[in-house]
Order: sequence, then C-alpha cells, then structure tokens
Amino acid sequence: MEAHWVEKEGGLERSFRFPDFNAAFGFMTRVAMEAERMRHHPTWTNTWDQVWIRLSTHDAGHVVTAKDRDLAAAIDRIAGAMGAR
Repeated sequence: MEAHWVEKEGGLERSFRFPDFNAAFGFMTRVAMEAERMRHHPTWTNTWDQVWIRLSTHDAGHVVTAKDRDLAAAIDRIAGAMGAR
C-alpha cells in the first residue's frame, strides 16, 4: 500500500486499506459524492478492504493538473476521517 500519492505515468496513484469491505465501500461512496461535486472523477478499484485510486485529467491529455491535486487532497481528508491505513 502506498502511504502517499505517487505521480506515475501521467497520473496520481494511491492505495488505501480499511478495516473491512463496508468501510471501504463507505469511503468510495463519500469520495464519489465529492468527485461529483468537483466534476472530476477517479479511476479506481476495490477488493474487499482495499481501494486503489488513480487521478488524471483526461481532457488535458491524461496528465496531472490542479484538479487532480485538489481531488487528492479531498480524498485524503475523507480517508483520514474514516481511519484509513
């Protein structure tokens, strides 16, 4: 698991771990609501207690922009509030 966002191949990536599937899914739900509010959506996967997220700005050519950094910061706040590891 990455402890911080890593910039890699034109995107920001990070993994989060939660106590169980319900907590991971709850995190994804809260991130989805924030992403919709920001009109910037992640690429992600979920396997039981783990969530992997990749952010890049598609309309800028799949590169990292301020939109990605802003959403990453919001995701970090949500993860911290939910006790992600």
